[in-house]
Amino acid sequence: MVGGLRLSVWARPRRVTRGVATARLGSRGEDFQARMTEYPRPVRPFPSLVADPSAGAVRRATVALLASAGVPSADVDAELLIAFVSGLDRAQLQTAIVLGRPLDPAALDALGEVVSRRMAREPLQHITGVAAFRRIELAVGPGVFVPRPETEVLVQLGLDELERLEHAGGSVAAAAGGPVVVDLGTGSGAIALSVATESPASRVWAVEASVEAFLWAEGNRRRLGLDNATVVRGDLGDALDELDGTVDLVLSNPPYVPDDAIPRDPEVRLHDPELALYGGPDGLDVVRVLAVRGAELLKPGRLLAIEHGERQGEQIRELLTAAGWSEATTIPDLSGRDRVTHARRHG
Repeated sequence: MVGGLRLSVWARPRRVTRGVATARLGSRGEDFQARMTEYPRPVRPFPSLVADPSAGAVRRATVALLASAGVPSADVDAELLIAFVSGLDRAQLQTAIVLGRPLDPAALDALGEVVSRRMAREPLQHITGVAAFRRIELAVGPGVFVPRPETEVLVQLGLDELERLEHAGGSVAAAAGGPVVVDLGTGSGAIALSVATESPASRVWAVEASVEAFLWAEGNRRRLGLDNATVVRGDLGDALDELDGTVDLVLSNPPYVPDDAIPRDPEVRLHDPELALYGGPDGLDVVRVLAVRGAELLKPGRLLAIEHGERQGEQIRELLTAAGWSEATTIPDLSGRDRVTHARRHG
């Protein structure tokens, strides 16, 4: 028993050696099955026991446990885990904390297991099965990249561009019925499905190479009921050739971690698919593919926007400019770090 909670005993995860990341989203004819870590599984669960079952006491004990394991945002994660096992939303849990209400015994029984999993640094979103992103909730789990808040900057940029095109008028909303948006390397569908939700007049296409991630994205599209979005399994380097020259906006959050840069956080290193992380020796292999494919897809003057690491903006601006793109510009995320570079197709 630690901090008032009795935890499950968990097996250690077996780490799979990453090796050289040769399977790329932009590689043609490759096997796109990402090598995955074997997740820890419970050996024998014990019921969670707390001396004080009030919501506030349980929260304090859970925060202490998560913090002791080095979990970032232990306060937030504790509340989300308690809310998850209790069948409450976070606001309802906070009300229970203020009023000193006890938690249901069944919730306490379940809490020890999920806290153990989070202490083993399994992603919170894998435990709850859900990732909140802008106005939508996405189902996520093993085999798909968990969307990050930083990517919301990319989505907002895209929505701002669509609004600009709408105000500019012209041929954007021509006979086909609205602007065409393509998300290359969609993962869970976070970018594409957010755009489809917030810009319902748009026709959004999402491309994903990984079988597992494709299934997550298509499942999310169906759950959200987005008839203006289409998810396609394919190589982002040549998918959707039927749309060449007709697209108004291309967005992408490609793999951009250099092959020899091992992420520090276990949630990323052990659980995110390699295919979604590693982008070649300098992290820009897929960006180079996007520079070519984006120009093929877009109408003249339309925008390509790419998420990237905080030290890659200058390289990407130079790469895009050398490839014939104009107005290459880098913008920061909410923490002030360079996060998205965009440019316009020349012509």
